[in-house]
Amino acid sequence: MAKRRISFVSHSRATRRRTASVENLARALSPGDLLRLLPSCSTLPSLRALHARLLTYTQGFLLGSLRASTKLLSCYAALGDLASARMVFDGTPSPDAYSYVVMMRCLVDAGRHADAVALHQDMRRRCPCLEAHDDFAMSLAIKACVSAALLDMYAKCGEVEDARRMFDGLSYVDIVLWTTMIVGYTQNGNPLDALQLFLDKKFATIVPNSITMATVLSASAQIRDLSLGRSIHGISVKLGVADYDVVVNALVVMYAKCQAVSEANSIFVRILNKDVVTWNSMIAGYAENNMSNDALMLFKQMRLQGASPDAISVVNALSASVCLGDLSIGKAFHSYAVKHAFLSNIYVNTALLNLYSKCADLPSARRVFDEMNDRNCVTWCAMIGGYGMQGDSAGSIDLFNKMLKDGVHPNDVAFTSILSTCSHTGMVTEGKKYFDSMAQHFNITPSMKHYACMVDVLARAGNLEQALEFIDKMPVQADVSVWGAFLHGCGLHSRLQFGEEAIKRTLVLHPERPDLYVLISNLYTSYGMWEKSLAIRRWMQEKGLVKLPGCSSIGPENG
Repeated sequence: MAKRRISFVSHSRATRRRTASVENLARALSPGDLLRLLPSCSTLPSLRALHARLLTYTQGFLLGSLRASTKLLSCYAALGDLASARMVFDGTPSPDAYSYVVMMRCLVDAGRHADAVALHQDMRRRCPCLEAHDDFAMSLAIKACVSAALLDMYAKCGEVEDARRMFDGLSYVDIVLWTTMIVGYTQNGNPLDALQLFLDKKFATIVPNSITMATVLSASAQIRDLSLGRSIHGISVKLGVADYDVVVNALVVMYAKCQAVSEANSIFVRILNKDVVTWNSMIAGYAENNMSNDALMLFKQMRLQGASPDAISVVNALSASVCLGDLSIGKAFHSYAVKHAFLSNIYVNTALLNLYSKCADLPSARRVFDEMNDRNCVTWCAMIGGYGMQGDSAGSIDLFNKMLKDGVHPNDVAFTSILSTCSHTGMVTEGKKYFDSMAQHFNITPSMKHYACMVDVLARAGNLEQALEFIDKMPVQADVSVWGAFLHGCGLHSRLQFGEEAIKRTLVLHPERPDLYVLISNLYTSYGMWEKSLAIRRWMQEKGLVKLPGCSSIGPENG
């Protein structure tokens, strides 16, 4: 994999010390001693320093020998530097079967299966007396290719448990198989499993490559763990892969998703040759952190510097326009998408639909939707949600039913939208039907958002006893959003005492929950009962109960 020129100024001090010690030692040793020193190089900088010393010391003559070249090849392969390993291999005048096997292993570890097979064919043509290594070489190529392909197939089909069972049954696990399983976990939304596999001591002898490190950085980003991400960044530096394209892009994404935008930008600005993926990573980082103006300015800068925006660039720009609530800017990007033939892209169309829906231009949103040749569940949900936001419950429910007739499997977001529509229109029977169908017909486990929506359906309609019974029967402990929906209903129907008694009963069972105290304090405030509200706040302060920051999607403010 080609490395990017990048002006990182800080490498690990430990790495510099090891490199310096190797260089100092190399000056005092004979060529034979230098060869024996090769396996002790544990980092790429130290190995390259010793390699350079060998070239200088012997004018390249020593490295023309099969023994020296094979040893150097093995060292580069062990550290995962495919480019350097291939350079040494190609410079070997008459590689033997063992050299071929080492080079094949390096290619397989880097995921270059086709190149490994081609090299095996070349080995059979050029190497005399290859019988001793051919069986191993053939099994290496076939086993790695087949196993990695099967693991990858299971993971891409979302069958992560099947992939893991296959992985655990393998008699031999190399860098490709290990990384494939980590990638499978990460791409299927199982970042904790990916990180656990990465940290498993059973595989401590495997040296991670750039793909491995980029993937665990992505896993860290998914769980928003900045501390872990920084640690993995440090490991990448020590392994010498921190300046590879795929790792640099993953670092930008990780820091941005962990809200360390300045650190993401610090890496971004030091990249000398930015590709479209790098630009997109930083633009998305700004957009996700409510820095929409910065995102749009970076899109403009991207074009000025000669980079060609792709469909993902346009999606990010449209997302920034939505955050700004600026329909005119969004329409400009719509025109740009038309001009550059991006409207065939389902993600661009969905982003346009979302723009028009959230900017209250429902006719334009529906026009985009109707003109789409290809729609997925996210597209349908965006349009359903658009109707819901504009209070068109009939349109929302009609579209939901059309989605089912078209054979599109609704996801959890679709049910959140449709339940919210039912609550705002008093459709209690329909709300119950949709909620029950989630688990019964679509194998979707209701989340806390769905429970809160269902409580809101009942409470808004005045069915407060049913709402409380529903809360009591929940398989998980109701959070502040659920109780907020319940109390909102109590307020709408002037049943303060009923809400007060319900919350107090819950506090007896869970006296350690500050969010419930805050809810009842807010309830008193909404009725002008200031003394009661302040008394609860003072009591919380005395007991050291502090409410964690958070918000509810259901309450009087959107009601």
